[in-house]
Amino acid sequence: MKYSQRIGMIACLALMGICFLPWSFIASRQLTITGFSAAGTDFGKPGLFNFASCIVLLILFALPAIWAKRTNVFIAALNLAWAFRNYLLISTCMMGECPEKKPALYLLILFAVVIQLMTFLPKMEIRLNQKED
Repeated sequence: MKYSQRIGMIACLALMGICFLPWSFIASRQLTITGFSAAGTDFGKPGLFNFASCIVLLILFALPAIWAKRTNVFIAALNLAWAFRNYLLISTCMMGECPEKKPALYLLILFAVVIQLMTFLPKMEIRLNQKED
């Protein structure tokens, strides 16, 4: 795909921005959980790995080498798995209380899937070995 690298880079930047938006809200304790702020819970900083992996993905999307494209697939898969983990962890009901899911939590999954798809479609030249007679 001609624009897969650019779309992947834009999706990485969008996912990095989503880490700063509210992901869920726990009404009983008046807590808003974001990717970098989950004070009052045991979640830590759930978006930190997504943010760090997106930085690496951005660099690898920009490199034209074949090893970078292959490594990008693996790192994007880790990023997608971590996004699903965050979705499950943040949106799970605990002790009879269900947090209110915010749109950014759904966007986290969406952009992680887009990044993974764009790693499968790199713009590469295919060179066939042809013998000259």
